[in-house]
Amino acid sequence: MVRRGGPADDNCAIAQALDVVGDTWTLLIVRDTARGLHRFEQLQQELGLSRKVLAERLRLLVDSGVLAREQYQDRPPRHEYRLTPRGRALLPVLVALQDWGDSWVLGDGTPTATATEHSREAERVHALRGTRIPDLLLPGADGREHDPVAPDATTVLYCFPGAFVRAESYPPGWSTVPGASGCTLESRTYRDHLADFTAAGAAVRGISTQRPDEQRAFAEAEGLAFPLLSDLALDLTGALRLPTLRAAGTTRLKRLTLVVDRTRTVREVLYPVTDVAGSVTAALTAARALR
Repeated sequence: MVRRGGPADDNCAIAQALDVVGDTWTLLIVRDTARGLHRFEQLQQELGLSRKVLAERLRLLVDSGVLAREQYQDRPPRHEYRLTPRGRALLPVLVALQDWGDSWVLGDGTPTATATEHSREAERVHALRGTRIPDLLLPGADGREHDPVAPDATTVLYCFPGAFVRAESYPPGWSTVPGASGCTLESRTYRDHLADFTAAGAAVRGISTQRPDEQRAFAEAEGLAFPLLSDLALDLTGALRLPTLRAAGTTRLKRLTLVVDRTRTVREVLYPVTDVAGSVTAALTAARALR
């Protein structure tokens, strides 16, 4: 019998992909370059790898077209490592691994759109304080791409699982997923308090993994005067390791709020969000404090 699926199976895409990213460190390098660590010293400090092992893994990822090596200094020569389009295509893989780990390794497999306050997932999300939001663009409901961080202002990024115009548009069983309900109330509450956020020098951005056309229909129906941005490609989710859940075969963001200062640094994290209206008040308080 011919053995199939092993490293020598040229026709098995899983085997061939693992030949590139099957080593633990390679995926962690992809994880960290996605969140803005581009230089050798930064990666070594974060991962705790020897220079020899890190250099080998970086060479593999560059040769495989996952990372691009770009010189940023002439004397002495210094290089940065940045994800290529091929590398960015791995972000959904990382998000899927994280979701599986949160659900089945750290959890009991029960679908949920939130977490317990003292869970490892919550600890990971709260550790985002002090993290810089990487430079990236997300498609908006207006058909253009936008930086999720507003220029010269505090930014409140509220991430939500999904909000639709019609009840039948929600995934099957949506109302039974703990923490999933409340997206419409959340957006309406931000809408009703937008003047307060503006007075506090803060811009509001809503982010979900919905398609931009779904977000546009919802924003128009609810009269939202702030942008809704789509992380359908999981660029922001993968970069910040934001918590997700799977619903009807689609990756959804769990509900959380980030308050980001003018240097793109996360200053406050609200997670888990169990009181939707209360979280808006808490975000406003944090924005006022940053002003």
